[in-house]
Amino acid sequence: MPDQPTVSNAFMSFRANAPQHQQAWMEMVQKLGAACRLDEKTRILAYIAVLSALNMESGIPFHVQQARQAGISREEVISAVLLGLPAAGHRVTQCLPAALQAFDTTPGTGTD
Repeated sequence: MPDQPTVSNAFMSFRANAPQHQQAWMEMVQKLGAACRLDEKTRILAYIAVLSALNMESGIPFHVQQARQAGISREEVISAVLLGLPAAGHRVTQCLPAALQAFDTTPGTGTD
């Protein structure tokens, strides 16, 4: 089982083939993260909900692994994936299998 969350093939290609762009992107992501006033658990769950609403399945495993390592429960991850169901429709369910697989194959915090 991986110690580090798994990133998508697309992100690995981005990192390998456009390192300056990827570095600039990561700097922006870190600055936005620092500006966020949500607590870690809420931020992670909200991000999973947004990815699901946008049907960005490739990003789900990384963020679900991050959630699991932060002590977020399987049921909370499911709720985050399905949160956008009324607004985004059935498309969010496309991310549920990837989310569950990532959760079920990620080591927890030792509290479960």
